[in-house]
Amino acid sequence: MAETLSVTDMLPTKFEPLQKRRFVFAIEGIDSFLVKSGKRPSTSTSTIEVPWINSTRYLAGKTKFETIDVSLHDPIAPSGAQQVMEWVRSCFESVSGRGGYADFYKRDIQIKMLDPVGTVVQLWDIKGAFVEKATFSDLDYSSDGDMTEIQLTLKYDNAVLQYWSEILNLHFNKPLNHKRLIFLYILIIHILFPYNTKHE
Repeated sequence: MAETLSVTDMLPTKFEPLQKRRFVFAIEGIDSFLVKSGKRPSTSTSTIEVPWINSTRYLAGKTKFETIDVSLHDPIAPSGAQQVMEWVRSCFESVSGRGGYADFYKRDIQIKMLDPVGTVVQLWDIKGAFVEKATFSDLDYSSDGDMTEIQLTLKYDNAVLQYWSEILNLHFNKPLNHKRLIFLYILIIHILFPYNTKHE
């Protein structure tokens, strides 16, 4: 017998979506306002084949994190190119030919996804990132006001996603200091007065 959906199932479920423009991309040593766009972490898992007579079973192999692409503004001051090259030089110094220790060139990254009022509702903790590729945009005499940019490809060791409930739990399970008190105060105001966002 054919199934007919109920009226409740036919109507859309209300939810507040995450928006691409509400984020803070925090990289050690790089001013966050220089980040124009970036990707969140992605994974790929290899496949193990287990042959059996006329069939084949598949198992999950190793999982690894794929690279992250980040686009940066390149202002005159503060210099985005300088900040990037200082990171690159910590891995390889072209003047002396010397390499660097991982403790110096690997950095941590945080990607904070925000709700409409600026509360962090999703947090990516990325560990052990370094510059796999840095590309400085082309120059062109015929351009008309085009801004220069810097493209980064970042490799990293691990990434952990914390959801809103986990972020809140971190604040409740640690001793309260003035920063956590402010966070909890703002959170309570948002819960009690969710629509009181307009100035009289």
